[in-house]
Amino acid sequence: MRIVVISSGFSTEDILNHTLSHSEANCNCSSSSRVLEEVGRWFLASALIAIALAAVLGNLLVIISIAYFKKLQTPTNAFLLSLAVSDFLVGVLVMPFSLVRTVDSWQFGDIFCKVHSILDVTLCTTSIYNLSCIAFDRYFTVCDPLRYNYRMSTSRVAKLLFLCWTLPLLVSCVPVVLDLHVKGIEKHLKEVGPNICILVVNIPYAVVASMLCFYIPAAVMLAAYGKLFSVARKQARQIDTVENQVNGRIFCPLRARQRFTMKKERKAAKTLSIIMGIFLVCWLPFFVVNITDPFMGYSTSPVVLEVFLWLGYVNSSMNPFLYAFFNKSFRQAFVIILGCKMIGRQFQNSDLSGDTSRQAQTELGLFSR
Repeated sequence: MRIVVISSGFSTEDILNHTLSHSEANCNCSSSSRVLEEVGRWFLASALIAIALAAVLGNLLVIISIAYFKKLQTPTNAFLLSLAVSDFLVGVLVMPFSLVRTVDSWQFGDIFCKVHSILDVTLCTTSIYNLSCIAFDRYFTVCDPLRYNYRMSTSRVAKLLFLCWTLPLLVSCVPVVLDLHVKGIEKHLKEVGPNICILVVNIPYAVVASMLCFYIPAAVMLAAYGKLFSVARKQARQIDTVENQVNGRIFCPLRARQRFTMKKERKAAKTLSIIMGIFLVCWLPFFVVNITDPFMGYSTSPVVLEVFLWLGYVNSSMNPFLYAFFNKSFRQAFVIILGCKMIGRQFQNSDLSGDTSRQAQTELGLFSR
């Protein structure tokens, strides 16, 4: 190779100074970018740690409340307890390792990557199944209250809880252990770089798992809550009509009662909208990508997958607020626990919410059983 030097009227010293100045500028730019990158990484880590802590502490508070207060140990709250346990385990066993993978890279080897994937799918699906059982329970509370004790007996609740935990384990464990989820896509797996723990699945597994883990439970929740609100609204109007007819024989129609009925309807609609809205916002993006990505040649960016997965994790952090903090009995239990007032049996056996049955009727049976 021949090197050609072209003279341009600059001295050697000028050329060296110009080169050094450019090197210093490039060095300063690189240092600034590294600083910004580290700041962004720490900010991301802090946000993800906050999500994990909310899932752990919030669900732990629900678990302690149900375990300590006998008034909260009901068949209905058995589903809330199971939900809190599954979300708590997501915060303890899944989120910390996902956090390291998201902020840096996977540092725990290929074997534990499989274990982590199994835990991730199992616990998140169990959480979704528990949400479906809660929707079923609240549906029977309002739509068939006379046969509620028969339909949601202790044995049936136990069977539903058994399915909530075993079916997700089968969906996640058997295909991953036997490598059925990667059959036919071995060439694509070779393109995945080192220190990356991504559950890459073939089309059959993506479709079946997505349907079992999300779409069918979500359809059940939508149907149950839609019917629940429709029946509760109809019952509230019937009660208001009967009371107005009886009172109209003696007094003028009670406008205040009508306003109260409308207020209950708006509250029920708002509550159900919040429940389903947050659930769909958290999990729908991930499962849409999960079922479409194999058909698109696995072209979805890993960053997009991480964002949508953590959005799903947020649901585990929000569930204690949605399903327990809206309940007056749980709110009172939380105040007692956080106030360190769990001294003596009078708190353990205390009636946390007064007349529970009347409260259930007042709030249309949505959150107060």
